[in-house]
Amino acid sequence: MNQRLDFYKSSPEAIKAMVGLEQRIGKSSLEKPLIELVRLRASQINGCAYCMDMHSADARKAGEDERRLATLSAWRETPFFSTRERAALAWTEAVTLVSTTHVPDEVWELVQPEFTPEEMTDLTLLVVAINGWNRFSIAFRKMPA
Repeated sequence: MNQRLDFYKSSPEAIKAMVGLEQRIGKSSLEKPLIELVRLRASQINGCAYCMDMHSADARKAGEDERRLATLSAWRETPFFSTRERAALAWTEAVTLVSTTHVPDEVWELVQPEFTPEEMTDLTLLVVAINGWNRFSIAFRKMPA
């Protein structure tokens, strides 16, 4: 596949808006390892090769365990993730697949005890942001280096 469009160059103001989301996420109290797991999981669901490559590399650089990365898509069947991480991953999946899941009450009940209201909002912003990046990268065929 060939890249269709360099969206960074074609609309710098659009990318500036996306970077603004990232800046807020960076100032949140969400843990960096959790942020990378959420980014990677949403990218797996969306099939975004560029973002999967980037966020798995970023997670490794930050010290993430290879075993956790290898089993992230099957997180429910492993003992490798904390209750808070499991809640965040369930929320990520439900929000990413919102057209089919409508974010069920069962997922809300998992997430609510693990995150403050501010963290819930920031976690949702994180899911929104990575889904946005996935859509840019997939639509315009951004390829891993």
